[in-house]
Amino acid sequence: MRHETPDDAEVSDPNRVPDNTFPELDGVRHRYVRLPGLRMHVAEAGHGDPVVLLHGFPQHWWEWRGVVPGLAEHYRVICPDLRGAGWTDAPPTGYTRAQLLADVEALLDALDLDRVCLIAHDWGALLGYELCLSAPHRVRKHLSLGVPHPFVRFDPRLLTAIARHGWFEPVIAAPFLGPSLLGRGRQRLTYHLLRGFTTGRNTWSERDVELFAGRLREPARAHAASALYRCFIMRQAARIMMGAYRHTRLATSTRVLVGAEDPIVRPEFLGGFEGHTDDFGVEFVDGASHFLVDERPDVVLERSLAFFASA
Repeated sequence: MRHETPDDAEVSDPNRVPDNTFPELDGVRHRYVRLPGLRMHVAEAGHGDPVVLLHGFPQHWWEWRGVVPGLAEHYRVICPDLRGAGWTDAPPTGYTRAQLLADVEALLDALDLDRVCLIAHDWGALLGYELCLSAPHRVRKHLSLGVPHPFVRFDPRLLTAIARHGWFEPVIAAPFLGPSLLGRGRQRLTYHLLRGFTTGRNTWSERDVELFAGRLREPARAHAASALYRCFIMRQAARIMMGAYRHTRLATSTRVLVGAEDPIVRPEFLGGFEGHTDDFGVEFVDGASHFLVDERPDVVLERSLAFFASA
């Protein structure tokens, strides 16, 4: 007799979440949402007005563990695993700007969310700007974490910083080399990405590192990560540097938090938004580098609550 496995249960009921599938966080409930061509995992907590959180790389919904409980006291918190990440499907294609944006908008439609507040980090923040620019009616307020805004002016010093500290980007994007280094063997590149861009080694517990690195051991996810860098992250960075947004206006009220010790996103590179935005502010957070959600969840929570509650 053939016995049903957890994978079989998922096929028979696509919204059912098997026990012990996800790391436990008090108050968080899990489900799968069927989108066009994609089954997306979503972690949710709380009730009330919706706040959507878009994670960065090489992370997934667990990135938000330090802010979800506090946000959930006031809002309905929605943390999707984006295409290829976490427990969402990792198809071989679809890692373009247009498709990733379509995924997010399809999720909002599937959850009947007309307008949300948005918190986004790293490549999720690149995607967050795209959502605000293409569908401003869907985002009430926008908190961007750890990346330059799309109006930065070309500065050769920024290219120098990227070459020095972001050397891994073309390595990840390489079709065979990137997936191998991210997901196989000792995963030194993955561990470097997690531990090399924080202010201290105590930022991560061993469990946290394993939760992020472990997902990339699945070959499909390692290949998805490479495609993400190749088809979206590096292309989007190039578009920004080449001035693709010089004639664009950001109507959504936006705040930017950047780690004060981030080696790439420095204060001298974050001008240029003047004349492109209606309501915009930048703050550098002490005691944080790139992974400021993990390093200073207290600041992210405090700033988001104050910002979303303001008129």
